[in-house]
Amino acid sequence: MTSRAGNWIIAAGALAVLCGICVLPAALGEHHDASLLGLGACLLSIGAFLAAVGIYSKARALQSTEAGETSGSESKSSNRRARGGCELCASETPVIQCRVHQLQLCPACLAAHYDSRSCAYVPPPRKPAKKSGKSMAAKRGA
Repeated sequence: MTSRAGNWIIAAGALAVLCGICVLPAALGEHHDASLLGLGACLLSIGAFLAAVGIYSKARALQSTEAGETSGSESKSSNRRARGGCELCASETPVIQCRVHQLQLCPACLAAHYDSRSCAYVPPPRKPAKKSGKSMAAKRGA
């Protein structure tokens, strides 16, 4: 179900709640009518249920679109070689990443690849260093 269908279901629920609220004063007015009271309560509860179903369907549609986007990026990243070497020569450790071409380059390949007009360079992504219980000053002996 699409997000647009969820909007329509929420609107139908809101309309049913409004009708239920409009019927309730007639049932509780000067002439008490048990059938109108039941109808108003029924419309109110069905409207609330429809609104909840619409919100749920919109949330599921949003989850499915996010899952589709992440599965595409996961398959894209699984095709790439694991970190550890230059993506052109595969011999040295990369020192920079070209954001335009999505390449991690070593110093030798960077000289051949360098183009200041079209490429944007950033340091390659690194895993955060593991922190131990000792501070840096204690490791240095200070």
